[in-house]
Amino acid sequence: MRVTFNYRYAPHNTKIKELISSGVIGQVNSVHFEWALDTKHGADYFRRWHRDKRNSGGLLVHKSTHHFDLVNFWLDTTPERVYAVGDLLFYGKENAEQRGETNFYQRAHQSDLAKEDPFAIDLANNVHLKAMYLDAEKEDGYQRDQSVFGDGISIEDTLGVLVNYKNKSILTYSLNAYLPWEGFRVSFNGTKGRIDAHIIEKSYVNSGGKKAEEGQLEQLSIIVSPMFDMPYEVEVETTEGGHGGGDTALLEDLFGKPQPDVFKRAASHVDGAMSIMTGIAGNLSLRTGNAVTIKDLIKL
Repeated sequence: MRVTFNYRYAPHNTKIKELISSGVIGQVNSVHFEWALDTKHGADYFRRWHRDKRNSGGLLVHKSTHHFDLVNFWLDTTPERVYAVGDLLFYGKENAEQRGETNFYQRAHQSDLAKEDPFAIDLANNVHLKAMYLDAEKEDGYQRDQSVFGDGISIEDTLGVLVNYKNKSILTYSLNAYLPWEGFRVSFNGTKGRIDAHIIEKSYVNSGGKKAEEGQLEQLSIIVSPMFDMPYEVEVETTEGGHGGGDTALLEDLFGKPQPDVFKRAASHVDGAMSIMTGIAGNLSLRTGNAVTIKDLIKL
């Protein structure tokens, strides 16, 4: 069994790791990390099994484990204490009613109302989706195309997290699942300057039958601002394939001939645990209203 994180291998994320490791902004004291899921990809978590928190643990463990691992990877540290706030503020029937919506349906298939809903997904008219989900419903009754404004949604779509790390760095993190674009902004504040990265990705719907790779880039900008010098933009080389070409190196690590890697992108089971423990601690903080210390939940 292997643990791996595909986002580590994306060239822009590796470049951020390289810049921080080089000491160009000195010791990183704080990170502000904003992740945007759009109304295509983000909405999809609210159509399918992820919408029930008993199944998925919510976006803090299903999606954010990628993001929390990136911070661990970039800063070469692990989380110590986590505080989180969040709620379901956009999706769900109650929120739609508050915005004046009156037309509701349970699922998109064979629904006239769904034809006018930009959030609906059409299983019958997509060969791949039809075979994967619609034709398979007789096996277990699973519906892949539930309304994002229906009942029974128990995961959050708006989240904020504050993390203290063992190296004393501080993370402020936000995740919103209903925005006009997909990607992230992250800023690192160090003793010698600041790094700002802005990445917009092409979103996708899993098993949608489209050729676009997950993580393909539409915009990429990494700016280094030294404390007493002019800011400058850092070039990032990308290649063909998923995650800006990073999947090629990932597959070599998993199934080919791993090459020496100064960035240590290959992950371990400990890396996996430390990424998801931030989300698990965040969920516990959501329930209790208190900050949660990682060592109180797991000992490695």
